[in-house]
Amino acid sequence: MNAHDQVLNAAAELVSAFARNDREAYFGAFSADASFVFHTLGKPLLSRDAYQVLWDNWRIEEGFEVLSCTSSNAFVSLQGDVAVFVHDVATRLRMQGEQHFSQERETIVFRKQQEGHWLACHEHLSAMPEGLPPP
Repeated sequence: MNAHDQVLNAAAELVSAFARNDREAYFGAFSADASFVFHTLGKPLLSRDAYQVLWDNWRIEEGFEVLSCTSSNAFVSLQGDVAVFVHDVATRLRMQGEQHFSQERETIVFRKQQEGHWLACHEHLSAMPEGLPPP
């Protein structure tokens, strides 16, 4: 399998783990030094551990649960042992007993590991521009 397809597979596994609330598989798709920028937070999360703490707090305090997550319009740019993956993501989740739906654009940077597999090292989630349908 070529690198492009390996990155697409790694991204699909990450999205699938998120969609099924598989905390271990989801966070296992990120390197320990991964950083996260979410438009819904006031500051970046600068490690996988920081995001895991926030995730656990959401679950305990707000009943956070992902109900579905689908990816579309995927694009991969290979840059040696780094790959930039961009896609549109539609997510349905539950917080405080209410369902919420969002359509966002996401960039995930993957880094090839010595063992040959790809781990995400950065995730940036952006709001979809208002009034514009996804391309």
